[in-house]
Amino acid sequence: MPDIIQLLPDNIANQIAAGEVIQRPASAVKELLENAVDAGADDIKLIVNDAGKALIQVIDNGRGMSETDARMAFERHATSKIRNIEDLFKIRTMGFRGEALASIAAVGQVELKSKRAEDETGIFIEIENSQVIKQEPVAVSTGTSIAMKNLFFNVPARRNFLKSNAAELRHIVDEFIRVAMSFPDIFFSFTSNGQQVFHLEKGSMKQRIVQILGNSYAAKLVAVQEQTDYMNIYGFVGKPETAKKTRGDQYFFVNNRFIKSAYLNHAVMNAFNEMIAKDSFPMYTLFIDLDPAQLDINVHPTKQEIKFEDEKIVYAFVQSAIKHALAQFSISPTLDFELDASIQSLDAVSKPFTDDNKSSAISSSLYNTFTKKNQSHFVDNKSELRHWKDFYEPREHVPVDRWPLVDGEATGIRENHINNQQRPTTENLFQLHNSYIAVQTERGYYLVHQQNAHERILYERFALAIEGKPMATQQSLFPATIELTTADAVLLKDLLPDINHLGYQLEPFGNNTFVIQGTPADVNQGNEKTAIEKMLEQYKHFSNDLKFSKREKLLRTLSLQQSVKAGISLTEKEMKNLINDLFNCSMPSSTANGKPTYLEFKKEELDKLFGR
Repeated sequence: MPDIIQLLPDNIANQIAAGEVIQRPASAVKELLENAVDAGADDIKLIVNDAGKALIQVIDNGRGMSETDARMAFERHATSKIRNIEDLFKIRTMGFRGEALASIAAVGQVELKSKRAEDETGIFIEIENSQVIKQEPVAVSTGTSIAMKNLFFNVPARRNFLKSNAAELRHIVDEFIRVAMSFPDIFFSFTSNGQQVFHLEKGSMKQRIVQILGNSYAAKLVAVQEQTDYMNIYGFVGKPETAKKTRGDQYFFVNNRFIKSAYLNHAVMNAFNEMIAKDSFPMYTLFIDLDPAQLDINVHPTKQEIKFEDEKIVYAFVQSAIKHALAQFSISPTLDFELDASIQSLDAVSKPFTDDNKSSAISSSLYNTFTKKNQSHFVDNKSELRHWKDFYEPREHVPVDRWPLVDGEATGIRENHINNQQRPTTENLFQLHNSYIAVQTERGYYLVHQQNAHERILYERFALAIEGKPMATQQSLFPATIELTTADAVLLKDLLPDINHLGYQLEPFGNNTFVIQGTPADVNQGNEKTAIEKMLEQYKHFSNDLKFSKREKLLRTLSLQQSVKAGISLTEKEMKNLINDLFNCSMPSSTANGKPTYLEFKKEELDKLFGR
């Protein structure tokens, strides 16, 4: 028998390695932007076409490369940032594994132009399928330009797994924001299909946050800054009133590297305990500076998950720093010309800070935490860390395994099994607490939750409309315009075809602005902007929570957002229509998300309660 084990050819080995590093266009964007930052650039331009599938180009004014370095950069495990094993445990740069360019060259057609300041001419290299096709001198300014064309051209199976252009562009926007947020002292621009998406001038951290997340945060940020001998924490958190139903505006950076950490997020949530609703999430952009020897950043291919040597200390410091910042904001806010006028009327601002107040503050454990030397060795053991697992309790959902499939996925519509004996009569009904409707049946009575009931009605109405005849639109006499953040604008463009089918009439107006020409008949005139903003927030909330298609999430979002809310008084006619519409639904007993729409109370059970 011949030997059967053999070494893989380099181009195949590179493609396998590329599967770890380059999963989609956004992965290449991340690696190229990080390389530009590591090159010392202070002007970085990102250009993409066809959501990165046709072109991804990053142009920087960094230190550039020599001819030899330019060739070596595309070899596997080639890096300028590690010389010995000790260097691996004191990483300060963004990229370091030496696989990014090799992986990009394995799955795309790459053109590199680079020049150092001391060289008269630069170098041009063209690579395809890991093979150098052309290498020649070129006249180019100092810095580096890398263009990757036709991603996955040689791996068509991988290309087929890419999502729509709008979905891939959203991922690119996310990666761009994560890098740009870390370095406010660098100019960044982002152009997609010839249109500028971001133009971020150099400035302060606060200016960069407002540039990216929108002017609505300009006067609603609280500075966080604590320095200890173990670690430093700085950045901003949003005031409690900026909390949203989605986690979208939350950024953690460790040594300027974006990370995802449910554990540290829980520390932030604890700091906001009882200041925001339990189902809301605060905005934060927080930076942790820590000795690289205290963490391991090489535990995940994308380097977005890291391990701390002592995560409990980091947890305690994050929580205490935010509590301290919020407490300082409440007691003695710094002078800010953009401060809300309403803040000036608070007791904490208008009343003097007496000696009693001062002595009380000094004696508190929070004050001691930040005034002792070597605080890292005095972490309070009475913290609520033992409750952190509560945060991970999974939400219960009504099982959908028996629901029918539409477009290959389960939906909340099935056949109506309500018989005449169970069907309520609308002759005797009344409203309780402006939230519930009591309605009589032959067997007893139903207690109907008006919002859940209306959600079910709207969900089925939207589901029929999106598959068939579009819903009626009421034209706006005075069309309103709505300006969104870049990420929300990209999301709305992706949803436009389905949204317009459900009664909205929106048109892009350039520069992240949309014109609202018409709305569904049940959206009040003058409330269009709020309705769309809430719809986008709810959609992102569902995106984090449920693994459904874009269309299914949109149906659930709109039915939840447009339903009549608990606490609203209904007329008798409105209650009758609601009950009739509910029990004409194919599945009247619950919302699409599994919440009950009504509870049944049988007459014989009521008789037993009264001893009859």
